[in-house]
Amino acid sequence: MQVLENKLSVRRCLTFVTGLVECLCIAGAIFGWASLVIVLKADGYFSSLCFNTTGDNDTQILDCSAQDEQFSLIFTIATFLNNCLTLPNGFLFDHLGTTVARLYAIFLYTTGTLMVGFSSPALSYLLFPAFSFIAVGGTLFLISNMQVGNLFGSHRSTIINLYNGAFDSSSALFLIIKLLHESGVSLRAAFLFLSACSVLQILRTFFLLPRNFIPYPLPHRYGYGISCGALEAVKSEGTVNEDSLHSSAVPFKQERTFRECLLSRFFIFHLLWLSVMQFRHYLFIGTLNPMLQRLTEGDSSLVSQYSNAFAFTQLCAVLCAPWNGLIMDRHRAKPRAPGETEQEVDLRASVLSLFLTALQCVLFSVCASTPYLPLQYLTFVLQVVNRSFLYGGIAAFISVAFPSFHFGKLYGLAMSLAASFSLLQYPCFALMNGALGGNPLYVNIGLTLLNLLAFIHPLSVYLHCRKLASQREKKETIIFSS
Repeated sequence: MQVLENKLSVRRCLTFVTGLVECLCIAGAIFGWASLVIVLKADGYFSSLCFNTTGDNDTQILDCSAQDEQFSLIFTIATFLNNCLTLPNGFLFDHLGTTVARLYAIFLYTTGTLMVGFSSPALSYLLFPAFSFIAVGGTLFLISNMQVGNLFGSHRSTIINLYNGAFDSSSALFLIIKLLHESGVSLRAAFLFLSACSVLQILRTFFLLPRNFIPYPLPHRYGYGISCGALEAVKSEGTVNEDSLHSSAVPFKQERTFRECLLSRFFIFHLLWLSVMQFRHYLFIGTLNPMLQRLTEGDSSLVSQYSNAFAFTQLCAVLCAPWNGLIMDRHRAKPRAPGETEQEVDLRASVLSLFLTALQCVLFSVCASTPYLPLQYLTFVLQVVNRSFLYGGIAAFISVAFPSFHFGKLYGLAMSLAASFSLLQYPCFALMNGALGGNPLYVNIGLTLLNLLAFIHPLSVYLHCRKLASQREKKETIIFSS
């Protein structure tokens, strides 16, 4: 019996470690776009769009603004599809299970890396579908890995947050490709190697993950994967549904329909909170290279130095991810007022988290708007901290504010709708390069003012909690007086 338990523990640890490596190394690679743009430019992608023009003092300069627009458009489309397809991918995972969803993700990711590997400056437009496939496939890896937290009981939330942080940190993959490129490794070799790694992902899919889902709470001596041997697997593995995967959410006393949740003030303000901040992050990442080109006056060594610094800070996302949860847990542990429900405690605990996330984004936007090159180091730090808080806070709030059986649909819908808003980044980039003559100051000021709308959400939740507290006090007063 002890041998059986040891085998189970080893398999679960291998599942956790390999899932962490997968999220950390490849899943969110698209968000390291700023580093890869330097490699693509060096290899001559879209170089035909550059042309000579007359600058100050009648000097000839090379204008590559049209090339920058194409790179920005690739990132815009990839990130849009990444979020927009979260809803259908969530349904795919819920209805067809882990194996089918992961094989689909591996197909997308491998196809994308092969397209980049066999692309060339003459086939630059292959980059549009290639990076969209890489982005969508990577997000499906994250979705399929978050259930691994169910294997570890009381540490479930910590592991889910850790995987989300690892997903953010995986943007450093493109930094590694950039450094290898500077050492003589070609872009083709790097991406063909990533394609070959799909073999390991296929093996993990069949041997270290279930065919359908990992249930929660976990049955005694639960086994999964091929060649479980004597392990006592759950007979009806496929019966685990979305409720069990998100059972930590607190149910409402009076359950609401999906339509009621969708039209509620909480969901609308949460969507606004997510959309304005995610839009700021996407525009910053998509325009980082042109911004550094402008601030360094075209000094390629300085651009490379700051691009490397940005990519290195992304590695810290895996360290920042648990902070948001710790803040919520600490406030949740405060003594409960008489008559206060557990859900009210969770909502009250979320107020500070929502407020700090909005405040971080405003500070990040102010620093990004300031045309002072050394200040961008602080911008990079604020960006990675805020991004960790943002994506950890999305799921955390939805799980406590709405019934658990609506979690997947509401989460997927929020990400999809926010993706539609993020499409505005390309018109903003075109405006900066066109009417504003490459100066992003007014666009940045507008975005900073737009980010102030994010404070509506924590204020709304705070006023709701105050209203509930006031109603309890009135009720207690009536009971006491009677």
